[in-house]
Amino acid sequence: MKLYVSSTSPYVRKVRIVALEKGLGSRLELIDATPWPDPATVAAANPLGKVPALVTDDGMVLYDSPVICEYLDVLGGGSALIPTAGRARWCALRTQALADGILDAAVTIVLERRRPMQERSLATEARATAALRRSLSALAIDLADSHTGDFGIARIAAAVAIGYVEFRLPDLSLGLDDPTLANFWEQIRLRPSVATTAPH
Repeated sequence: MKLYVSSTSPYVRKVRIVALEKGLGSRLELIDATPWPDPATVAAANPLGKVPALVTDDGMVLYDSPVICEYLDVLGGGSALIPTAGRARWCALRTQALADGILDAAVTIVLERRRPMQERSLATEARATAALRRSLSALAIDLADSHTGDFGIARIAAAVAIGYVEFRLPDLSLGLDDPTLANFWEQIRLRPSVATTAPH
């Protein structure tokens, strides 16, 4: 399988963690396809011009990290990372969506800061920062819930979101000193799949 990646993409990191947890890491050929400033490489596989994109062994192309994660979860061995039915499934998918939303807001801030000062929108940055604060508080509540007790997609997505905020926005006080988030992050960052996929 071929996985189009960028070394600092949190969405790619989530997929790579799932692959490692499912015993599929060695089956992935990582293709550097950093979409900034030119998305041409990844656009050949994903018309959205975004990473990650996965080309399966039979040539099917999948994009968007939740879709790729679910494919790898079904394909790989061991226990399911994504519950298949019932309340547990919807709670896990909700937490994944919340964590992905945290990433979206953080990426918005990062991209806004890369624009020339005269072109930056302070309103856009403020809106994304407010969304980050609300969402991190909600994530702390989700992590305290029993449905995220196992290392499944909810905790994987949460780890990636917290790691990305710490990596890209260390100057913002975004509530990562919340005891629930801090304890979770201190424990989970040492897990091999999380540690080996850390951005540099």
